[in-house]
Amino acid sequence: MAYKIIRKEMLNPTVFLMEVEAPLVAHKAEPGQFIILRIDEYGERVPFTIADFDRENGTITIIVQIVGKTTKDLAELSAGEYLSDFAGPLGQPTPLEGKHKVAVIGGGLGTAIAYPQAKKLHQLGADVTVITGFRNKDLVILEDECRAIANKLIVATDDGSNGTRGFVTDMLEKEILSGEKFDEVIAIGPLIMMKFVCKLTEKYDIPTMVSMNPVMIDGTGMCGGCRIIVGGETKFACVDGPDFDGHKVDWDSAMKRGRMFKDYEARSCEEGHCRIGRTNKPEVE
Repeated sequence: MAYKIIRKEMLNPTVFLMEVEAPLVAHKAEPGQFIILRIDEYGERVPFTIADFDRENGTITIIVQIVGKTTKDLAELSAGEYLSDFAGPLGQPTPLEGKHKVAVIGGGLGTAIAYPQAKKLHQLGADVTVITGFRNKDLVILEDECRAIANKLIVATDDGSNGTRGFVTDMLEKEILSGEKFDEVIAIGPLIMMKFVCKLTEKYDIPTMVSMNPVMIDGTGMCGGCRIIVGGETKFACVDGPDFDGHKVDWDSAMKRGRMFKDYEARSCEEGHCRIGRTNKPEVE
């Protein structure tokens, strides 16, 4: 079975949105879950968090940053072309019921993961403050989408080029000091960002959930590539998560493991990423 790309849209120079026809996945998808795709028979298995889903039309939306070989290959595809494999939904849905007032924080591409969680909270009737952070205004994504489902939206940039300068931690602490009483904070983004959000929320005794997205191979917990330490115990992000209590995550070990494969990815890119000579069209449509 092949999976048709219904829509592709560049969100900024290095990030694109891809909507894929996958009705069985869309039927069961929930915020926080992910898929594993393979472009073609030559490709590696790569996980992407589900950024949105449409049960009626049977589509799944993923948002991809071009950083390595497979994401570069994926960026070369257009609407109307096909993916070989699109497995999911995988992982545990984010537990969102029963929340009344939540701050949802997205750092950079983490905004694509934070958005469906904030959207579901909004649908459940929660008061949602969305805080997103980017290096500069040219990298901002999903601003209109987040505004539509947030009671309050704060978009900050490191350089202040969009008019609000600072880090997401600065914005969150400002909200807390202004008197906001959050039931929970959900933080999604680079490991270092999530670590410092958790250090801040520990100070104010606010429960904090983070989304851990390490290297994954099979998505079933068998390969062990996505193991992390939570509360002193080994967990596997693909089956136990990807959401965990951020105050219990061993951030130092997680960041050390996150650096393990950078040299391999760089070598893969140097060897060339072009898909010249490969076909992406199924034999039977």
